[in-house]
Amino acid sequence: MIRPVERRRPEIALDRIGGDGPEPAGFSLWLAVLGWPVADLLHGRSHPVAACVAALVLFAVLYLATVWTAFDARVPFRVPVALLAALTAAAAALAWWQEWDALFVMAGIAAGTVAGHARQRGRGPEAPLLLIIGGVSLATVLTLWARGAEGDTILGIGYGTATAALVTAVVLRLFAVIGLLRAAREELAEAAVTRERLRFSRDLHDLLGHTLSLMVVKAQAVRIIAARDPETAARQAADIETVGRQALGEVRQAVAGYRGRGLDAELEAARTALADAGIEPVIRRSGPPPPPEQDMPLGWAVREGVTNVIRHSGARTCTITLRAGGGGAVLEVRDDGAAAPPPSPGHGLHGLTERMAEAGGTLEAGPAPGGGFVLTAALGPGQ
Repeated sequence: MIRPVERRRPEIALDRIGGDGPEPAGFSLWLAVLGWPVADLLHGRSHPVAACVAALVLFAVLYLATVWTAFDARVPFRVPVALLAALTAAAAALAWWQEWDALFVMAGIAAGTVAGHARQRGRGPEAPLLLIIGGVSLATVLTLWARGAEGDTILGIGYGTATAALVTAVVLRLFAVIGLLRAAREELAEAAVTRERLRFSRDLHDLLGHTLSLMVVKAQAVRIIAARDPETAARQAADIETVGRQALGEVRQAVAGYRGRGLDAELEAARTALADAGIEPVIRRSGPPPPPEQDMPLGWAVREGVTNVIRHSGARTCTITLRAGGGGAVLEVRDDGAAAPPPSPGHGLHGLTERMAEAGGTLEAGPAPGGGFVLTAALGPGQ
C-alpha cells in the first residue's frame, strides 16, 4: 500500500515580512533597462538623436506614471489601465522603429503592477489579470512578428515580457494576501483576549458571588447572637475566616485557569451554605455519577442556583435534584420562597447559560409551578 506523501509546510513569520510589500519607488529602478537604448544612442546606432531622446523620455514618463498610479488608491483604476495601453503602444512603436525590444520587458513589469492591483471578480481564472498580461504579451509577439524578427527572438522577448508581468502581479497579490492574514490574526488575537476576559470575569463572579453571600449570612448571624451567645458567635466568626481563606484559594485557582471545584464539592458546600442561611437543604441523586466533562458545569449550576436562593428567595427549603443516566444529566435547584430573582437575568445566570452552551447543554430558570423559583440545567443526549 502506497502511503500519501506528507507535504512539507514551511514556517512563515508574518511579523518579519514587510507590511505593505513592494513600493512604487522600487519599480522605478527598472528604468535601468533604458541603458540599452541609451548605449545605442551613444554609439551612434540610433538616429535621429533628438527624436530618439524625446521618445525615450516620453516612454520613461509613461512607465513611471503607470506604476505610481497603479499603487495610488486615490486614482481611478481606469487611469493606470489607459497609461499601460499608451506605454505598450510606445514600446511597440520604438521596437518597430529602433528595434529597442528591451522596452517590452518594462511594459511587462508595468502590466504586472496594474494586474496585481486589479480587483478579483468571482472564482477561477482572473479575467482582468489574464487580459492585462495577455494583452501586453500579445502586443509584443505581434509587433516582433510583423517586423520580421526571428522565431527565437519573438519567443525570447515574448516569454520575458509575460514572465516579468506575471511574477510582478503574483508578488503583489501575495503581499496582499499576507496583509489579510496579518489582519485576520490580529482579529483572532483580540477575540481570544475578549473571550478570556469574559471567562475570567464569569469565573470570579461565580466563585466570589457564592462565597461572599455565605460570608454575609454568617456575619449577620454573628451580629445577632454576639451579645447573648458569644461562644456561638465566635464559631461563626471562625467560619467566616475559613470561608474567606477558601475564597482566596479559589481566586488563586481561577487566576491559574481552574474552573470550579466539581459537583460533589459544590453539593457539600451548598448543604452547608443553605443550613447556615436558615434554609433546609434537600439533596436527591439518582443514576450513576456524571462523566468528567459534565461534572464541572453541573457544579457551577449548583453554585449559581444556591447563591440565588440564599440571596433572593426568602425560602425555607431548597431541593437539589440530580438525575443522571444514558450519557446525560439533569440538575434541578428548586426553592419554596415567595420572592423570585430579579426579572432580568444577572451576570451569574448569563454566565451559567454560556457555560452550559459550551458544554453542549441548556439552562432554564424561572418561577416554579405553585410558587418559588426553579433552575434546571440539562446536559448530554436526550436531555
